[in-house]
Amino acid sequence: MQIKELQEEILKLKKEKGICILAHSYQAREIAEIADFTGDSFGLSVEAARAPQKTVIMCGVRFMAETVKILSPQKTVYLANPLAGCQMADQMDKELIEQVKDRYPDYTVVCYINTTSELKTVCDVCVTSSSAVKIIGKLPNKNILFIPDKQLGAYVAKKLPDKNFKLLHGGCPTHLRAGTRDVSNAKSLHPGAKLLVHPECLPEVVEAADFVGSTTAIMDYAKNSGEKEFIIGTELAVMNHLQYECPDKSFYPLSINLVCHNMKIITLTDVLGCIKGLGGEKIELDEDTRIKAKICIDRMIELG
Repeated sequence: MQIKELQEEILKLKKEKGICILAHSYQAREIAEIADFTGDSFGLSVEAARAPQKTVIMCGVRFMAETVKILSPQKTVYLANPLAGCQMADQMDKELIEQVKDRYPDYTVVCYINTTSELKTVCDVCVTSSSAVKIIGKLPNKNILFIPDKQLGAYVAKKLPDKNFKLLHGGCPTHLRAGTRDVSNAKSLHPGAKLLVHPECLPEVVEAADFVGSTTAIMDYAKNSGEKEFIIGTELAVMNHLQYECPDKSFYPLSINLVCHNMKIITLTDVLGCIKGLGGEKIELDEDTRIKAKICIDRMIELG
């Protein structure tokens, strides 16, 4: 089948069966085009909770599908491809963080949304890349244990010098592939372009950026800016989406190595198979885990 034929069949069947399709911004363009909602992970879970459909397919990675289930326990949630995990989310587990908490009992544990549902059960508050500074700034405790992304933690710590941060050695393998040499090369090739990067990048890359923000913030900045050229320092799909949405502007990759292979494993065929009941994975969370994991998400919503 051709891409257009696959898309048409998916659009037809999802309407007939009452299915909501979510696509993270790192998904390929052909998947974004058949989704009901595209965007960052937490934003997608909020949209899924509001959607009238009772069945949701996540075209993203496992922790994102789990977050949808945490917020919408009454809905049936599928991960489009069972192999789509997140290396950063899997770097730390519940047992490890419980041990760290025992060593530092006076620290508030802040977890990035990019964590498993099980790990969230032992955390005090959850944050996204766009809300981390605001939410942590509102916490009464000055001692913060931030997990799992050391780079995002360092970025937030620099913004909140009155807080005492403890960081562990975790991070996003995709964003860590870009370094200062990539910055120099990209700026040399495109001297008039603005550098937009994700805070999961190395601190020296973040320091060189003209704008630092979440995936959605990067896309909004590029769309609304009067500038015409941009170097994009996050997953390559973001650059591709912007090329379609802003044909009058030019976008360049900070590095051709900024590819999330877990995201790219999902195909239109996976989505179609999931709709037909021939593939995908149904996300199941025991109620105790779901309720405990939701506590730190509710705290995030409460604070910002």
